Amino acid sequence: MADSFFHRVFTAVRSIPMGYVTTYGAIAKVLGTKDSRRVGQALHANTDPSNIPCHRVVFSNGRLASGYVFGGPDEQRKLLELEGVHFTSTNTVDLSKCLYPLK
Repeated sequence: MADSFFHRVFTAVRSIPMGYVTTYGAIAKVLGTKDSRRVGQALHANTDPSNIPCHRVVFSNGRLASGYVFGGPDEQRKLLELEGVHFTSTNTVDLSKCLYPLK
């Protein structure tokens, strides 16, 4: 069951284009659950970050994940900036410019 859920999370994350982000909660909603923590667990188990760009998933306030598994929040920010993601003066992702609406 977890593998199926993780696969669905990974599929959603693959759909986020470069230069955009989505939130744990948005992924959960699209998958028909309210359990955004479980989305985070799936992303933490990601073994293929080259093809499953989990760095494009942030908290609902634009904050980066302090436990980002592939090098911490500094690495997550670096990857997002390389893709052109905008940050606010409070060091959060500017969701008004970079939020990708999942369907």
